Amino acid sequence: MTNPKPRTRALLGLSAAALAGVLAACGGGDGGGSSSGTTTPPPAQKSTTPAGATQVKTDLADFKITLPQQTFTPGTYAFVATNTGHHDHALEVEGPDGENRSDTISPGESTTLTVTLKDGTYEIYCPVDGHKDLGMKTEITVAGAPVNNPATTPSTPATPNTSGNGY
Repeated sequence: MTNPKPRTRALLGLSAAALAGVLAACGGGDGGGSSSGTTTPPPAQKSTTPAGATQVKTDLADFKITLPQQTFTPGTYAFVATNTGHHDHALEVEGPDGENRSDTISPGESTTLTVTLKDGTYEIYCPVDGHKDLGMKTEITVAGAPVNNPATTPSTPATPNTSGNGY
């Protein structure tokens, strides 16, 4: 076998490099147009709502916290906090059982803070850079029959079986 001429060898090398470049561009990993049939999963959220928790959408703006309600019954709640402001924010729930704090989130991001609330008064505020003192706080009251607990949920009495067949 003879060695190919230098010009042919250079063309083969350039062709291989061009093909590698095209293949790399097609398989960029963004999931948008790859012919391999695989897609890249979306980025993971900072946290998710656990099973059995009641979701409470919470708006963190500059410098106000908005909740859909101010009165809750005892139970487990997932406060889904969305930062609609222009500064970093977080959510803290402080009450009879101590304090629970979310991650700090940038504008446009969301995080979930799961808290089990018992009877009492709770202060909800942003613990970032004195935002609480700027008015980014609110209070909620927790009272009444617990939620998310089938043992304490009243049930409808069963209708007596009067058919006489024992079923």
